[in-house]
Amino acid sequence: MKKKPEQINKVSVLTLGCAKNVVDSEHIISDLKSVGIGYTQNIEESDAIIVNTCGFIDSAKEESVQAIIDACHLKKNGIVRRVFVTGCLSERYSEALKKQIHGVDFYFGVNSFPEIVHNLTGGKSSCQTGNPRTLLTPKHYAYIKISEGCNHECSFCAIPSIRGTHVSRRIEEIVDEVRLLADNGTKEFIIIAQDTTLYGVDIYRRRMISDLLERLSKIDNVKWLRLMYAYPLSFPEKLADVISRFPNICNYVDLPLQHISDKILRSMKRGSGSAKINKLLDMLRTKIPDLAIRTTFITGYPGETEEDFSRLLGFINEQKFARLGVFTYSHEDGTTAYKLKDTIPAKIKEERRNLLMAAQGEISLKKNKELIGKNLNVLLDEVRNGLYYGRTQWDAPDVDNVVIIESKRNLHSGQFVEITPNCADYYDLYANL
Repeated sequence: MKKKPEQINKVSVLTLGCAKNVVDSEHIISDLKSVGIGYTQNIEESDAIIVNTCGFIDSAKEESVQAIIDACHLKKNGIVRRVFVTGCLSERYSEALKKQIHGVDFYFGVNSFPEIVHNLTGGKSSCQTGNPRTLLTPKHYAYIKISEGCNHECSFCAIPSIRGTHVSRRIEEIVDEVRLLADNGTKEFIIIAQDTTLYGVDIYRRRMISDLLERLSKIDNVKWLRLMYAYPLSFPEKLADVISRFPNICNYVDLPLQHISDKILRSMKRGSGSAKINKLLDMLRTKIPDLAIRTTFITGYPGETEEDFSRLLGFINEQKFARLGVFTYSHEDGTTAYKLKDTIPAKIKEERRNLLMAAQGEISLKKNKELIGKNLNVLLDEVRNGLYYGRTQWDAPDVDNVVIIESKRNLHSGQFVEITPNCADYYDLYANL
């Protein structure tokens, strides 16, 4: 086997977890490029591998640990020379990982881009080149992280202890980033943070998410803006007005609710009860026509009774959310809920999750059938096996529904097409062009 050169010329980056990690990896790659280190998706071409880990829940931690072990095997077999680990798991458990896994050259925490560059180059610092960051997504859409950290104290979540308190980026910096990406062909911009609705409070002394979206919507070539991770307690009514007023802001809101039982919400320290949640949902649907609300729930939280779960199931059937995901409760050390007894068996948690998703499947199928015969604007993401896969304005990448299109026309990813669905199943629409 050909011996790897001593100098690090190319790296590959394995990104695990949420879209916020994707943005972090993109910045790492861009910083390395600025000092002459290339990026490759082909591990066999790389001199080093960076594993950007997730430490949110048990399943994510297990996936990250296995990825680190696999990377160390690559190093042992001479495929790569060095292995670096960064991200949430590394921030949270680096000392334990060092004892369990041998072969990692260095563990970095979150937001450690300069340290990574310094270590890989033997002392160089990254420089700002003015180029758009290296997208790991298809060119036509990009995630825009508007803040870091979180000020909430949800009992089940370890993110504030990992990522720190809420820190916003300045509006001008975000506007410049979006304008640069738009000038280079990006059409959809997905706004993300731990809590997007708290944006601006720390530096402008008031919530500025409405002002930010309005500024971004006026940038040339911004075709779609999509809002993710909006915290229910912090949702300003003005934001609903802005979404409804600007046609290039998708009629879509990602609003993680987690539960509807007042008892469980209090224990979760969510800051709002069922009455306030229902009032917010009514306001959003009144102000924003054709709104798709995406939400997530947790089953099996400590103390969740059959009555609590039945109420949650009834709430889902009543509200008929457009998009929905369900997590089973993960007992995380360092959280306030960790002091509670995690007595609900994993089997019961999973059964409850399956019941919620079965209910959502029927809701989704009905909503999809209602779209048959209607004209829809679809953004194409990829071509696979002669079929085109795209999304409506009501669908975020990777987590929501897909439109599958047959066409004899020569289409390409990043193109908008008008389609009329002729068939539907639980989570997909089908159309011919």
